[in-house]
Amino acid sequence: MSLPLAADVLEEYAAELPAAVAACGCDGLEGVWGGVEPPWSIPEGLRFGYHLTFYPDWLDFWRGDRAALMRKFGSEPVWRAFYGGAEGEQTLLDLYRADLKRALAWGARYVVFHVSDVSIEEGYTYRWEHSHAAVIDAAAELANRLLDGRDWPFQFLVENQWWPGFTFTDPALTGSLLEKIHFARKGILLDTGHLMNTDRNLRTQAEGAAYIHRMLDAHGTLCRYIKGVHLHQSLSGPYVRAHTGALPPLPEDYLERFAASYRHILNIDTHRPWTDGAVRGLVERIAPDYLVHELCAHDRASRAAAVRRQNLALGS
Repeated sequence: MSLPLAADVLEEYAAELPAAVAACGCDGLEGVWGGVEPPWSIPEGLRFGYHLTFYPDWLDFWRGDRAALMRKFGSEPVWRAFYGGAEGEQTLLDLYRADLKRALAWGARYVVFHVSDVSIEEGYTYRWEHSHAAVIDAAAELANRLLDGRDWPFQFLVENQWWPGFTFTDPALTGSLLEKIHFARKGILLDTGHLMNTDRNLRTQAEGAAYIHRMLDAHGTLCRYIKGVHLHQSLSGPYVRAHTGALPPLPEDYLERFAASYRHILNIDTHRPWTDGAVRGLVERIAPDYLVHELCAHDRASRAAAVRRQNLALGS
């Protein structure tokens, strides 16, 4: 199961973490960095995956597009503070290299890398500033700068989003991304809820499962690259239709604006458990090496309840 590696989350488990993981029917964890060094008290046998850090809006910073940054952030000190530096390429490379070292120390068998770019404003307007191809090209360049020349021991898995970038809706773009990344142990971490977010007309989980099957059909032999699955479902079409297309009044301060937009995104990307048995055939078809319960949960009890609900849909 997915678990933030943050002090407040881990305090809920302490020495009971192995038993809690087993009680959820899971073998181990996909860790998400929580801003502190990974807790080495977690038994090595539970350490499976590691979700790399990410900025939703990073492409303009990577390119050094000061005009775009000024428009979004208002001033250089604000974006310096947000990204942790002023030099786009070097700042992001340093950030990811530090995270890859954490993944290495964690003993990750795979790492997860987002390939998308979306600004606060785009998250509301759904009018994209950058094309899928532009985001894919930049993400592949970043990945190669990080991975080339090193024999990293883990798999490098790209995760689909519904924003500009890798969506798993266009086989040509999927193939282009995989071709551009040099790393031999590359693959796909297919996020089922994110894929459902690409079709706002889905009404039921069964329709969502059928839609994912259609995308798998379209991708044909590229499906062999799917090594992992983030399992959750999202049926947010009514919310998207009601709350996107125009920019609402937002706070002037960038961090306050970011917080408001994050709440908005959580209404789009709900990370709810599958409860329809249609998910069973989907997982059996993909047969991933890693099946990760990535579910919205506020505490240990709600996390366990969500995983149990999804396991029931899986027949386990």
